[in-house]
Amino acid sequence: MSGNSVFQHRHSGVLSIAAIEAPVVVTSEWIDEQLAETYDRTGVRPGLLSGVAGIKERRWWGEGVTFADAAALAGRAAIERAGVDPSKIGLLMSTSVCKDHLEPSIACNVHHQLGLSTLCMNFDIANACLGFTNAMHVASTMIDAGTIEYALIVDGEGSRYTQESTIERLRRSDATADDVFAEFASLTLGSGAAAMVLGRTDLHPDAHRIVGGVARAATQHNELCVGTLERMTTDTKGLLVAGLDLAADTWTNVPAEFSWGSGIDWYILHQVSQVHTSMLCDRLGIDPARAPLTLQHYGNVGPAAMPITLASVQDRVRKGDRVLCMGIGSGLNVSMTEIVW
Repeated sequence: MSGNSVFQHRHSGVLSIAAIEAPVVVTSEWIDEQLAETYDRTGVRPGLLSGVAGIKERRWWGEGVTFADAAALAGRAAIERAGVDPSKIGLLMSTSVCKDHLEPSIACNVHHQLGLSTLCMNFDIANACLGFTNAMHVASTMIDAGTIEYALIVDGEGSRYTQESTIERLRRSDATADDVFAEFASLTLGSGAAAMVLGRTDLHPDAHRIVGGVARAATQHNELCVGTLERMTTDTKGLLVAGLDLAADTWTNVPAEFSWGSGIDWYILHQVSQVHTSMLCDRLGIDPARAPLTLQHYGNVGPAAMPITLASVQDRVRKGDRVLCMGIGSGLNVSMTEIVW
């Protein structure tokens, strides 16, 4: 598998996963109302957010809630659910795309809010929508190496400022149909938070074992989606085509020992849009009935989307079920990680 990363883990397992729902519901219908004059003037058909992307609504945090605040809420919930002593957590990673500032790291703020040990290493790890999955690999590698006993991964995302800025910009009299479509993906974003505690399976035999996974890059496509808090522009079609091609290439070359072609009980996909999800399932031959969706009510919550979706079905996953977490992130990168429940 030239150019492909394959990894297997021996002692790492998921002890808990928690998701926090942002409280303010923002419907796609409301966004369409805000852009009604622009749609009418430019000939853009309303209803694309719900009718095509499949996103009926998304969430915003209340005024004054920071990305770190949201991540800390999820982190505290995950620690409580895991039942571990917070002083024994040796690693905290924040994977939030959204940041209020370049430094210090979001992890510093979350570490302080949670009152973690001064011996707990903490830092941010970012890779667009794949940050959480990448952090699972890093944490598992450190657990396998015996460097730490427990790791906490957190993610807090917020779309409020970005979407308010986008709506204001698209309501200007000089906004064109091309502008609407270039920033359409910004309107699909959502807010939410998630966290996961990982630990050693020899200390916690009931933990959900992280088996391993694969990753592959196609960074020639690094300019298809470029975003800041102020503005995100996306070549939607180009990103879709290139992402599906990369996912299919990765899937075709998965090592035989993973046996992902059959026997997977749950596919936990990064949630972008209904179109994206349907085409990915078709391309890879995935049974869509085994790929639960959360995008209808939460939108695209970036790297928090995968853990939020997993958290939403965790009480339905049975012991021994095979769970495959899959995502395509701007850049482009693909990551796939298996968990045995």
